[in-house]
Amino acid sequence: MQQRHRGEVVWITGASAGMGRALALEYARRGADVAVSARRVDRLAEVVKEIEALGRRGLAVACDVTRDEDVARAVEEVLAQFGRIDVAIANAGFGVIGKLEQLSDADLRRQFDTNVFGAMSTARHALPALRRTKGRLALVSSVAGLLASPRSGAYTASKFALRAFGLTLAQELYAEGVSCTLLNPGFVATEIGQVDNVGRFDGSRRDKRPLKLMWTAEAAARVMADAIDRRKREYTFTAHGKLGAWLGQHMPGLVHLIMRRGQSAMVES
Repeated sequence: MQQRHRGEVVWITGASAGMGRALALEYARRGADVAVSARRVDRLAEVVKEIEALGRRGLAVACDVTRDEDVARAVEEVLAQFGRIDVAIANAGFGVIGKLEQLSDADLRRQFDTNVFGAMSTARHALPALRRTKGRLALVSSVAGLLASPRSGAYTASKFALRAFGLTLAQELYAEGVSCTLLNPGFVATEIGQVDNVGRFDGSRRDKRPLKLMWTAEAAARVMADAIDRRKREYTFTAHGKLGAWLGQHMPGLVHLIMRRGQSAMVES
């Protein structure tokens, strides 16, 4: 396990907490040097300490993925420090929640700027380095990219778009020896439920997701890294996530009926 990525470099966005941090530590355990990017520089420094405690080199690069120039600079810094990128993971993202008429134009644009355009920017700037190493690109989407639900239209739409982008990249890059893996997590214990529509983290905010269905970020990181290593085109987890994704793809009428009735019950109550 520790030798699998010896001599390789992994770059991860949205790596200050949650699945991004867990992925950084997982790849360090597998022997890789790891560069981590996010907006919260203080947290990145802590992740780097954890990477170095595992015997690997770590690098913190501040980056707001909604700023294309930040992403370009981050790639330059990683290459200047480590000389290569073997795995690039576009993990940065958050969720805008609410019915359409409750959301502003700024809310909608902020959602797509982070979840879609941020991932596109990450991929575009990392690809020249990945072509040189015949590397692996990964985009962290969600089961929400396969299953629509009330009050999550902005988030779901961004993940539907990201899925289309990822599957297209997998086709375009295949002949060049670069893989693109689309990752669709179900419920994972991260901070996403405690981030508001502006993208601000609030530790006192109650995460309304079902706790009993959640995987730990560490368990998620292991299966995500395995899927990327195997160059899978798409990987969906957890068990409930797989069921939801299957229903969304193959029984949309049933999903519509269930979601419609649930929404009606909420309105009546």
